[in-house]
Amino acid sequence: SGLVHIKNPHLDSMEEDVLYHLDLGTKTHNLPAMFGDIKFVCVGGSPNRMRAFAQFMHKELGLAGNGEDLADICAGTDRYAMYRAGPVLSISHGMGIPSISIMLHELIKLLHHAKCRDVTIIRIGTSGGLGIKAGSVVITDMAVDSSFQPRFEQVVLDDVVVRSTELDKDLTEELLACSKEIPDFPTLIGHTMCTYDFYEGQGRLDGALCSFSSEKKLEYLKRAYEAGIRNIEMESTAFAALCGLCGLKGECSHTP
Repeated sequence: SGLVHIKNPHLDSMEEDVLYHLDLGTKTHNLPAMFGDIKFVCVGGSPNRMRAFAQFMHKELGLAGNGEDLADICAGTDRYAMYRAGPVLSISHGMGIPSISIMLHELIKLLHHAKCRDVTIIRIGTSGGLGIKAGSVVITDMAVDSSFQPRFEQVVLDDVVVRSTELDKDLTEELLACSKEIPDFPTLIGHTMCTYDFYEGQGRLDGALCSFSSEKKLEYLKRAYEAGIRNIEMESTAFAALCGLCGLKGECSHTP
């Protein structure tokens, strides 16, 4: 049917679903009227960047006005920012797996309550590149963890739950085909490694802590490159797992 699925039987017994961190709710807002025709959702870390992206889409779609007065739909909270340009929703998710996970849980419920169909969701943002030219765009064909495995591990109660991080292969190829129309941005498909930390977790030597040598770092990054990894960030495995489980066509596109 193309509807967004939710995998939580408890929601059916709730009188109201409050999307707390988005400052929205099923009783306080008419979600189908506000969002029912959304077809594309783009998410990224920075609120300012996602506002600029929404303004860009407003111009590209030829919508009325200049887009400068786009309102933050989540203005009642300082956790995330959300903007709309026609059928495109632009939302910030902060930094790291915990932050994007909270946003995605509430976004997916929002799309479900709004009865949206055939939604495509793309994470756009920056990342660290691995063995590629600076400024390249990496389209993720597989999100992997720090052990180079395509999985997202989460502790639920006291169990370790492992979820698939498979992304939509057709969307990957479609984005690559689109990139050929933009010659200024060299684009490639590669694995994206998702870490839980920006410093030690990504092999950096300049954090407050560092428990390894520069030689050990280079050996690890070489193994990562040989495993097909072309960039490193902190959200893709959670993004892929949640989108896949809830029937959303998802993809990541990063610029090192």
